[in-house]
Amino acid sequence: MFEQSLVPSGKGRRPWTVALALIGQVFVLTVLILIPLLYVQSLPMREFTSTLVAPPPPPPPPPPPQARVVKVVPRKFDASKLTAPKVVPKEIAKVVEAPPPPPDAGAVGGIPGGLPGGQPGGVIAGIANSVPKAAPPPPPPPPEKTGPQRVHVGGNVQAARLVKEVKPAYPPMAKQARISGAVRLKAIIGPDGAIRNLNVISGHPMLVQSAISAVKQWVYKPTVLNGQPVEVDTEIDVNFTLAS
Repeated sequence: MFEQSLVPSGKGRRPWTVALALIGQVFVLTVLILIPLLYVQSLPMREFTSTLVAPPPPPPPPPPPQARVVKVVPRKFDASKLTAPKVVPKEIAKVVEAPPPPPDAGAVGGIPGGLPGGQPGGVIAGIANSVPKAAPPPPPPPPEKTGPQRVHVGGNVQAARLVKEVKPAYPPMAKQARISGAVRLKAIIGPDGAIRNLNVISGHPMLVQSAISAVKQWVYKPTVLNGQPVEVDTEIDVNFTLAS
């Protein structure tokens, strides 16, 4: 539009008409810009303040309930304000106290007539317990033993009385390890000749169990002392020998 107004497009237009048209256009633009500035609408202050104001703080918690203190006033006893009971009981209990014993009387439950050396008002059984009593009879003597219940016999002597002998089995691991030697056992032989108890005295651990298993099956001729069979305490040697 400005180019069309400034640049002459034909004949018959004068320069003052161009300047007048330019001034008119500038005036119109100025009026269009100033009108909105003169008639500015006021902002909604209520909405503006509601957005800027912070929310109110929450109300404080209620105070804790206070414990109720009950004051107990002690009642004072006033003898001048005694009142008679409203109901009179039909029967009144009578309290009868026992008369004190005479000074010459003895203890309650004592021996009639007293005991020599006693005194009035003495303690019950004070003199009675002081009287010496007969000593209890001595315990009967223990029964006499007719003979020893167990005798000790050497291993070589008792070996001659062996009736049944079971050879011990050679442990395979001991045989592979080339282990040999003797196992000594302490044995108790009963009156019937059977083995009652076995304890290891010495020997290789790999040979002990085999020796015990075999000796438990041995049987001896009973040992008789004074016509009665007795137990025998002896020692037994079990030999393990490797074949060459």
